Amino acid sequence: MPQSMKSLLVGSTAAYSGRSAIILGIAQQLQERGLDICYGKPIGIFENPSDPHAVDADVQFLSQTLKLPTERVRPTLISLDAASVENRLKGEDQRDYRTDFQQYTATASGDLCLLEGPSSLDEGKLFDLSITQMANVLNASVLLVTRFCQTTIADALLAAQQALGDRLLGVVINDIPDARLEFVRSALQPFLAQQGIDVLGMLPHSEILRSVSVGELVHRLEAEILCCPERTDLMVESLTIGAMNVNSALKYFRKGHSMAVVTGGDRTDLQFAALETSTQCLILTGQMSPDSMILSRAEELEVPILSVDLDTLTTVEIIEQAFREVELHEAIKVQCVFELMQQHFDTDRLLNKLGLSSAVTV
Repeated sequence: MPQSMKSLLVGSTAAYSGRSAIILGIAQQLQERGLDICYGKPIGIFENPSDPHAVDADVQFLSQTLKLPTERVRPTLISLDAASVENRLKGEDQRDYRTDFQQYTATASGDLCLLEGPSSLDEGKLFDLSITQMANVLNASVLLVTRFCQTTIADALLAAQQALGDRLLGVVINDIPDARLEFVRSALQPFLAQQGIDVLGMLPHSEILRSVSVGELVHRLEAEILCCPERTDLMVESLTIGAMNVNSALKYFRKGHSMAVVTGGDRTDLQFAALETSTQCLILTGQMSPDSMILSRAEELEVPILSVDLDTLTTVEIIEQAFREVELHEAIKVQCVFELMQQHFDTDRLLNKLGLSSAVTV
């Protein structure tokens, strides 16, 4: 590895804090400044671990979005799935991942290697690949991403600082509700600065980034698409359950925005009411075919109708899980990330801390 090559590990204090989004935004800004970057995710998840050509979905998406050539993408060393953990615990997996990781960037070239670290400080310890262990092996700096939670965020970041020490380059506070932005600016950021924790970014909550595509709901629910299959790219920002009388439902529906409405296949009244409000898709439980007039109106409004072979409670639980595990893999989210990072992340300060400079003037 050339001596000028630097590595930045981007980890988080908890899962689904936005690591991939932050890495994407940083990488895009560095590319705009003319810097040559490589990217890797040492610990990933393969949908089909037995496939020797399997690639982590985030690695594939980020490398394609950033147009990184193959030699700028580092391999994933381990798929963190149940089978891998079991093999390690039983002693069937004796691989020395620490030694493998020592060579992780040896053949990489460029100005900076952006590495997507584990989703918490503890994740990866079983394989000697926790974020602290990775940082020590590569002598790398760490940028931590954390979602805003007023009651626990300071504790989490202070604990991270204790674990990482001088390797903690800074933090990004993500998904801050509008009502708490002033608190973060006037109280939390100064407090963290006094503790030696540099806040490089404060990103406000975005409904777009917390949204789920209709197509993702189809996949998770194993739903049948009854109409408008070409509109599965629509983004759902909220979930509403239609289980009341139609007058009450209308008041409820009108308060929502970009909704997925879950209701019984026999509730034609609620289905009509939902279609007249900000509904991105109708999800009908009970495997009952909707009235032809509902299908006709949905086609006219280009609102997909999904049919599921599930009860309402199970359907709602699956959708809520989808919202907790939102992914970045839609073009509208990518553009949103680029804009948020441009406005709310201090790239110049990051470069200064890393000892890098822009190759072009911005």
